[in-house]
Amino acid sequence: MTERLTYAAAGVDTEAGDRAVELMKDAVRRTQGPEVLGGVGGFAGLYDASALTRYRKPLLATSTDGVGTKVAIAQALDVHDTIGFDLVGMVVDDIVVVGAEPLFMTDYIATGKVVPDRVADIVRGIARACEVAGTALVGGETAEHPGLLAADEYDVAGAATGVVEADDVLGPDRVRAGDVLIGMASSGVHSNGYSLVRAVIRHAGWALDRHVEEFGRTLGEELLEPTRVYAADCLALARDEAAQVHAFTHVTGGGLAANLARVLPVGTVATVDRSSWEVPAVFRTVRDLGDVPRGDLENTLNLGVGMVAVVAADGADAALTLLQERGVRAWTLGTVAALDPADAGDDLVAGTKGVRAGAVRLVGDYR
Repeated sequence: MTERLTYAAAGVDTEAGDRAVELMKDAVRRTQGPEVLGGVGGFAGLYDASALTRYRKPLLATSTDGVGTKVAIAQALDVHDTIGFDLVGMVVDDIVVVGAEPLFMTDYIATGKVVPDRVADIVRGIARACEVAGTALVGGETAEHPGLLAADEYDVAGAATGVVEADDVLGPDRVRAGDVLIGMASSGVHSNGYSLVRAVIRHAGWALDRHVEEFGRTLGEELLEPTRVYAADCLALARDEAAQVHAFTHVTGGGLAANLARVLPVGTVATVDRSSWEVPAVFRTVRDLGDVPRGDLENTLNLGVGMVAVVAADGADAALTLLQERGVRAWTLGTVAALDPADAGDDLVAGTKGVRAGAVRLVGDYR
């Protein structure tokens, strides 16, 4: 008689998934206010949208993203409770760019084998980051994919929905010549460019447990530093009339110039002064270990600038003061001007991500 095959024999342990839910559900509930109905474990997350009636013309904003190959660092170090900040930051901070308040988020985890403690650690990190962002975590899914992923491998993704009053949408339509760029410091590499970073450290033969004096900790600890979640800070800035915010840009894949160009109107150019900030040690280390050209660094990594606010010139001081009060290191990064049609060259960045918009020029040298 042939042996009967079961789902468990095929490599899927549904009971392990149930145990993971039990371990994570308290952290998830802490993100949920009275607007979230049904609790943990339903087929769909329910969110009471009656609050939208206070808007004259509410626009829903949505975003989805993952963490990329940074998960390889988490897996190598067997540290999984911080990667959630990377996921939430990549998703909700794209929503606040248009001035939208992120209302709720869902997550998806695919893994070769459900290890309840590991899955719970990932979700606890997501939940903590949602608390920081002021976003409810209303649901998610953990999928076991034996044969597709190794037992210790996983990937994470998420999606969020937010709302903004139509009259308050931020973006290129508000930006004017004379506006000032306010840079907000990143917490490190964030969640973009890890394919380059990992290639560099592999080429150099550096181990993740190597202590790096400039970092004051190991290489792995530096690379696993969670992404800063700017959502609450950006919303506070957008609501401050004195700051006169016209646009935000989230510095993710493509680097500072490519992402900044997306939120500028056609016919303008932003000049960014490289000397206005000091590039953090982790980026200098990547540059030196891999002899990476400056162009590749600028087109791949945030180099210390995680978010940019474009504000009216007479709102810059108020913006800087508010961010300082909220514990966000910020500085004047540059200015926006009208683009001279005769002003063109290889140093101008424009037309990125398929968007017809403004242009950006980086000038000077880093400190």
